[in-house]
Amino acid sequence: MMLRYALQTVRDRKGGFVGAFLALMCAAALITACGTLLETGLRGTIKTERYAATPVIVSADQNVHQTTVKHKKGKTKIKHKAKPIAERAWLRADDIESRIKSAPGVGSVVPELTFLAQPMNPRAGTGGGAGPADGDDTPTYGHAWESAALTPFRLVDGKVPRTSHDLVIDRGLADRAGLRPGDRLTVQSTQSPRDYRVTGVAASESGALRHQTSLFFSSEEAERLAAHPGKVTAFGVVPADGTTVTELKKAVERAVEGTSAQVSAGDDRGPVEFLDAAGARVKLVSMGGAMGGTSLLVAVLVVVGTFALSIQQRHRELALLRAVAATPKQIRRLLGREAVIVGAVAGAVGALAGIPLGGRLHERFVATGAVPATLDRTVSVFPALVAVGATVLGAWAAARIAGRRIVRIRPAQALTEAQVESRRPAWSRIVAGLVLLVGGVVLVAVLSVLRTEAASTPVTFLTVVVFAGAIALLGPFVVRAAAALLRGPLRLTGPGGKLAHANLRGNAARMAAVVTPLALLTGMACTVLFVQPTLDDAARAQARDGIRANWVLAAQGPGVPAQAARKLRTTDGVEAATEVVRTTVRVGLDKYPAQGVTPANLARTWDPNVTAGSIEDFGEESVAVSELAADRLGLKPGSTLKLALGDGTKTELTVRAIYARGLGFGDLTMAHDLVARHVDNPLAATVLVRSDRTQEQLAAAVDKFPGMRVLTPAAADSLQAESRRTNAEVNLLAMGLVLAFTAIAVVNTLAMSVSERIREFAMLRLAGATRRQVLRMLRTEALAVLFIGTALGSGVALAVLTAFSIGMTGSAAPTVVPLVYVSVLAVAGLLALTATALPGRAALRPLPVTVATAKE
Repeated sequence: MMLRYALQTVRDRKGGFVGAFLALMCAAALITACGTLLETGLRGTIKTERYAATPVIVSADQNVHQTTVKHKKGKTKIKHKAKPIAERAWLRADDIESRIKSAPGVGSVVPELTFLAQPMNPRAGTGGGAGPADGDDTPTYGHAWESAALTPFRLVDGKVPRTSHDLVIDRGLADRAGLRPGDRLTVQSTQSPRDYRVTGVAASESGALRHQTSLFFSSEEAERLAAHPGKVTAFGVVPADGTTVTELKKAVERAVEGTSAQVSAGDDRGPVEFLDAAGARVKLVSMGGAMGGTSLLVAVLVVVGTFALSIQQRHRELALLRAVAATPKQIRRLLGREAVIVGAVAGAVGALAGIPLGGRLHERFVATGAVPATLDRTVSVFPALVAVGATVLGAWAAARIAGRRIVRIRPAQALTEAQVESRRPAWSRIVAGLVLLVGGVVLVAVLSVLRTEAASTPVTFLTVVVFAGAIALLGPFVVRAAAALLRGPLRLTGPGGKLAHANLRGNAARMAAVVTPLALLTGMACTVLFVQPTLDDAARAQARDGIRANWVLAAQGPGVPAQAARKLRTTDGVEAATEVVRTTVRVGLDKYPAQGVTPANLARTWDPNVTAGSIEDFGEESVAVSELAADRLGLKPGSTLKLALGDGTKTELTVRAIYARGLGFGDLTMAHDLVARHVDNPLAATVLVRSDRTQEQLAAAVDKFPGMRVLTPAAADSLQAESRRTNAEVNLLAMGLVLAFTAIAVVNTLAMSVSERIREFAMLRLAGATRRQVLRMLRTEALAVLFIGTALGSGVALAVLTAFSIGMTGSAAPTVVPLVYVSVLAVAGLLALTATALPGRAALRPLPVTVATAKE
C-alpha cells in the first residue's frame, strides 16, 4: 500500500522531487568518477612494449621491505610491509645471469640496459641544438643493440652499431625528425652530450611503440652511458623448445631464490618496463580515495539538506496524513520508499554519467602528467554499483533524518506547525551541531601540528566538511543571529529590505538550508585554491633566502651534465659551482625528498639556515637533515642515519648539520656524487654559481654544451614556479568535481527555496506589492543569504588555512590571492542571484488570485 502511494506521490509531485533528484544524480556521478580512478589504481593494466617478444623478465626488486615481529599474549605476529622506491633498481649481472642460465628450460638470456638518452638536434644534419630532435615529448631511452631482440626490433635500413660513435634509431624518430643513415645526431645522455653517426633505422615487428622512443648503441657505449658497471636493468628470458612460459617462470624463480631479483611474466612485465606507471597506481589509489571520501561526505551533507528542504515544503501534506490517522511508522515508510525510488533512478542516471566523466578526468590527469599514458584506465560495473548503492542508502537515510520531527509530533500539533515554522530545532540536532563544531575546532588544532603534506591534506578538507555540517545543523541560530546584525542595513533599503529581514527571522530553517551550501562552496573553494600557494610561497621564500649564488646554470634538456659544471669551476672568476641533483629516499618505509649537492665551497652558494652542526666539512659520508626530519627521526649532529637511496641501495651516513629551510631544500641533503650514482637521471637539475663574471661570459664558457642557460636566481625561481603550478593544477583538477557538485547544490537549493513560495508571493501581490517590489525583496534576501554564507565559508577557510600554514610553514599567514578570493565571491554571488531570479520570475508569472484560490 505504502509503496503504491509512494510511487503515486513521486509521479504526481515531480516538481517537489526535482531538487533531490538532481542532488542525488550529481552525487552518483561524482562517486562513480572517483571510483573509476580508484579502480584504475588498483587494477589498471600496464601493457608491455619493449618486452613484447620476451615471455619472462628478471628484474631487481623495486621495493624496500620492513618486517616487524610482535609478541603479545604468548602469540607471535609477523608483519611484512613493502614500499616502492623512486628510481630504478639494478641487478648485478654475472651472478644472476649464471643462475638464470642454469635453470632448466632456458633457451636464451638477453641482458637489458635502459638509460636516459635524449636526442638534441632540431633537424637532421646539424650539430648542437637545444631541444628534442623531433619536437616530440615522448620519453626517449637508450639501449644496447643486443637487447633489440626483446621487442624484437629489426633493421629496416643501414647496419648495426659497432663503434662507440654509431647509433641506430627507431623508425618513429627517423620519420618525425627526417633522419636517415649517414646523418649526425647529438644525444644528451648521462654523460657529456656526444655527436653520433646514424648507422641504421630499426622497426618493431609488432608495430611502433606508442609510449617511448628507442636509441640503440654499441654494447661498450651503452655500458658507459648506463653508468652502472657490472649491472643491468633486467634480463629477458626465452624458453627452450617444448618449455611453457609457466614452467620457465617457476624454474627461473627457483634459480634466483634468495637474491634481490624478481621474475615477471604476462601482464606483470608492464610495471617492470614502465616504473612511473607502477608508481602512479599508488597515487591514483590515494587520489581517488581522497576525492571519493570527500565527495561522499559533501554528498551526504548536501543530500540531507536537500531532503530536509523538500520535506519542509511538504509539511502541510504530511501533517494532514498524520491528522487522518497515519501512524508515525507509515509516514516513515512513505518517506523512506519515496527516497529509495528517487535515489535508485537518480543513482542509475548519475552512475551512467559518471563513467564518461571519470574518463574525462583520467584524460586530464594524463595531459597534465599526473598519470602516465602507459597506465590503462579500467572500467567495470563496480564503481557504478557502489554509487547507486550509496545514493539509495544516502537518500533513504537523509529522508529518515529529515522527517524525524514530523513523524514524532502529535497530529494536531503537526497541522499547527505546518502553518508556522518551529522556533527551536530539536535538541538532538542542537547537540549534534555542537559536537561537530567542537570536532571542527579539534581538527583545526590537530592540523596546526601536522608537518607533512600527506598527513595534513586529507585533514584539511575533512575539517571544512565538518564545519559545514555544524553550520547545517546550527543554521537556524546562525541565521537569526545574522538577521539581528543585518537588521539596520536591511531596513535602510526600504520595504523590500524590511520584508527580507522578516523572512530571515521567521523562516530561519529554510534560509539555513540555503546558507549551508554557500558556506561549503566558499570554504571548500578557498581551501582548495590557497592550500598549494601557501606551501609553494613558503618553499620559494626559503629557497630564495638560502641561495647565495648570483647565477644559476639550467638546461632546456634533461639536465646539466657534470662536465659543464666542471668547465665552470675551472673558469676564471668562478668561486664555486654547486651541482644539485634531486631524488626521493626511504628511511624505513617513510619517504623523504632529498638532494645531492657538490660539497666543495658549498657555503658560498647555499645557506639552508643551519641551526645545529656545520656544513663546512661536508663529505660523501655526510648528510644534513631538516628540522622536521630530525624531529621525526630523533637525529642530531653526530647521529647515524640508515636509509635506502633512490634505487634502493642501503647506506649509513653521519648527520653533520640540522637546517631550518626544509621546505625550500628538501628534508635530506647528501653529497652530489653519492646521489648521482643511484638515480635514473644523474644530470644536475641546476648548478648554483658564485662568480664575478657576467652572464654572457659564463654562457660563453659552456657554449659547447647544447641547451645550457645562465639565469639569475630570480629567473630560475620563476621557472621552478611553473612546475609547481602544474602540481597545483592537478590538485585543483582533483577537487574540481567536488567544487562543481557543491556549486550545483547551491543553485539547486536556492531554486527549491524560491519555487515553494508561490503562495507567499501571491499574497504579497494581493496586499498591494508590485512584481518589481517582490523581485527586489528576493534580491535583497539573496544578497543577505550570500553575505551570511560567504562570511561563514570565508571564516572556516581562514581558520583551516591558518592552521595548515602553522603546521607546514611555521607561519600563521597563509597565502590568499585577493583577486582569486574576489573571483570566488563573484561566482558565488552570480550563482545565488541567478538561482533566485529565474525561479522567482517563474513563481510570479501566475495570477495572484488564481494561486490563492488554488491553494485554498
